Amino acid sequence: MKLHELRDNEGATQRKKRIGRGPGSGKGKTGGRGIKGQKSRSGVAINGYEGGQMPLYQRLPKRGFNKPNRKAYAVVNLGLIQKFVDAGKLEASNITEDALVASGLVRRKLDGIRLLAKGALSTKITIEVYGASKAAISMVESCGGQVKIIAPEPLRKPQGEETKKV
Repeated sequence: MKLHELRDNEGATQRKKRIGRGPGSGKGKTGGRGIKGQKSRSGVAINGYEGGQMPLYQRLPKRGFNKPNRKAYAVVNLGLIQKFVDAGKLEASNITEDALVASGLVRRKLDGIRLLAKGALSTKITIEVYGASKAAISMVESCGGQVKIIAPEPLRKPQGEETKKV
C-alpha cells in the first residue's frame, strides 16, 4: 500500500444533508418539519409538555425526603488499608484521616472517613477515623490494634454557653 492509495472505507463518510434548498433536494420548503405549528418554528423546547394535560412527572406521587444538611462520608475498607500497609504507603502504627488522604487511599475526607470491614486484616494497626462499623472495630481489635473515633465538631454552641450581659 502506498500513501496515494489511502482512502476511507466505503460508506464511512457521508455528505451533509442540506435542508431547505428547494424541492429537488427532497428536504425543501418546510425542511422536513411538516406544516405550521410550534414545532415547525425555531427556538422550541417543550420536553415534558403534554399539550395542556397534567404532565406525567406531576401526576405521579412524590415519596420520601432528602435531608438538605446530610453528611457524606468517605469510605475505607480494611482490606485496602492492609494492601497499602504491605506496599509501604501507610505506617501501621499511626493512621489518621490526613495520612489516608496523603497516601492516596482516599481522595478527600468529605464530612469524615468511615472504616468498614470488607477484606482481611493481618497487621496490628492504630487508626483514627470519624466512624467505624462494629465489625471493623472487632477485626482491628482481634489483630491487636486500636480504633479511635474522632468526635464531630459541634455546629453551634451548646445551650447555656452564650455570653450573658450583666
